[in-house]
Amino acid sequence: MSTPSPLDHWGDRLPRRLGLWSAVAVVIGSTIGSGIFRTPATIAQRVDDVPLFLLSWVLGGAVTLCGALTYAELAAMFPRSGGIYVFIREAFGPLPAFLFGWGELLIIRPGAYGAISITSSAYTLRVLGLDPAAPALTLAGQTVRAEQLLAAVFVGVVAVVNYVGIHRAAILQNVSTALKVGALVALVLLGFLLGGGHRGLAPGPMLAQRASVGLSPFLLAMVAILWAYDGWGDLAFVGGEVKDPERNLPRAMFIGTGSVVALYLAANLVYLHLIPVQQMKGAELVAADVARML
Repeated sequence: MSTPSPLDHWGDRLPRRLGLWSAVAVVIGSTIGSGIFRTPATIAQRVDDVPLFLLSWVLGGAVTLCGALTYAELAAMFPRSGGIYVFIREAFGPLPAFLFGWGELLIIRPGAYGAISITSSAYTLRVLGLDPAAPALTLAGQTVRAEQLLAAVFVGVVAVVNYVGIHRAAILQNVSTALKVGALVALVLLGFLLGGGHRGLAPGPMLAQRASVGLSPFLLAMVAILWAYDGWGDLAFVGGEVKDPERNLPRAMFIGTGSVVALYLAANLVYLHLIPVQQMKGAELVAADVARML
């Protein structure tokens, strides 16, 4: 690896204001997005065997934990803001890092944030009793749906908060993470306590839902699952703003990623408890369907 020059320590100039639990909130908040709410239906379309459905989420969680532990080592070695950009620059030099940075800006992040914001707006509008597909306005001859308009507002608000500074962004991150975790925990607890369900996790119904699944559909399901788990590495992008990074970065990545894996497995268990896997295939927003059943 190349040795950074004295002028190359821009990532060390930012104030370190994020403690351990704020860093954990970044990991959890960046990971829990649209995936756990939309992906189960996609997985059911490819893996309609209940044991394999659950196994695919377990394998995805194991791969995610391995990636997080590897990332934690790199983040502890280079505790600077920039994330993968820093790692690529140290390993391969400025040009590959430069190209990756522009790829993140123009392709990777816009696509991911677009999916997350659309799902968030759709759920928000459904909770308010509004139709996400209802036309909101016409712009340059194109009809803008309500979910698209609200998604743009969400992206704008988050951008402004992050521009204002890390302290206010950390407050918003902590609050939003608490809300997302609280909603998932409530869904799981209420689903098992109040939802009668079809008892799809009992041995009899589970065996009745066995089906033959090929390797290709299983691997396609794993791609969608790994996308749902994606986001655990975002903490490294603010590595230069974490207190005691050599200690807190690895701990935050392990605690945050492990918590998300546990939450995702619990959420999928309650989905299967209440909705047959065959019915789940046609559910656009599985969590919303589960909430309506409670």
